[in-house]
Amino acid sequence: MTKSVFEIIPGVGPSLARDLIILGYTNIDDLKTQNPERMYERLMLMQNSHINRCVLYVFRCVVYYAGGGRDDDKLKWWNWKDK
Repeated sequence: MTKSVFEIIPGVGPSLARDLIILGYTNIDDLKTQNPERMYERLMLMQNSHINRCVLYVFRCVVYYAGGGRDDDKLKWWNWKDK
C-alpha cells in the first residue's frame, strides 16, 4: 500500500492521513493557513461522532509543520495539548 503524502508529517500515520483526505486536503500546502480547531470540529461533524482530542493536537502539529515549522519539540503532537 502506498503511503499518503501526509505521512511524512511527524505524528501522522495512515489513519490521520485518511482523516486529512476526508477533510478535502490533497497536499501539505493546503494545510498552511488552516485552523486546527475548525478541522477537528469539521471531522467530528462529518463522522457524526466524538473524536479523541489527541486528533486536535496532531492537527495543530500538522498546521505548524505545513507552515514551515521545524522546531523538534513542536513536531511532537503531545506538545500541542491544551494548557
